[in-house]
Amino acid sequence: MKRNLLRLLWSTTLVLGSWANSVSADAVQTLQQQLQQAHGKVVYLDFWASWCKPCRYSFPWMNEMKAKYESEGLVVITVNLDKDAELARQFLQENPADFAILYDPEGATAKKYKLKGMPMSFVFNRSGQPVSGHVGFNDSKKAEYEAELVKWLAVKNTD
Repeated sequence: MKRNLLRLLWSTTLVLGSWANSVSADAVQTLQQQLQQAHGKVVYLDFWASWCKPCRYSFPWMNEMKAKYESEGLVVITVNLDKDAELARQFLQENPADFAILYDPEGATAKKYKLKGMPMSFVFNRSGQPVSGHVGFNDSKKAEYEAELVKWLAVKNTD
């Protein structure tokens, strides 16, 4: 069921992006809507692309974090920045995702968040404010990244 919902979200986002006059504006707006819908929850926002090797290692970890902390209020949202949607689809076949994926081939969201590398991730508190971020992903940082999530999940009300 979750995979079908993910595919629906992915397909819908791709369809919207393919016919819209302004793909970039749509991607930024869609991401803002996703973040607003997650108000009251801690959000892990990750930017990735199919060519990014560390991104391949981050997907199992993000799946694990979502499964482990979703009941405590964690939401994982990712943004794919591939210009070719087929490359992203192939990546997802090899690296399944159990979280929301938005498609931004124009990179408007990357510009908005001033990405410095790939993958780049941000943590938003329950009020929707960015509270931390990091560039890259490797095994030695997993515990540190998880501790950051746990810290913000423990804060129940930031409004």
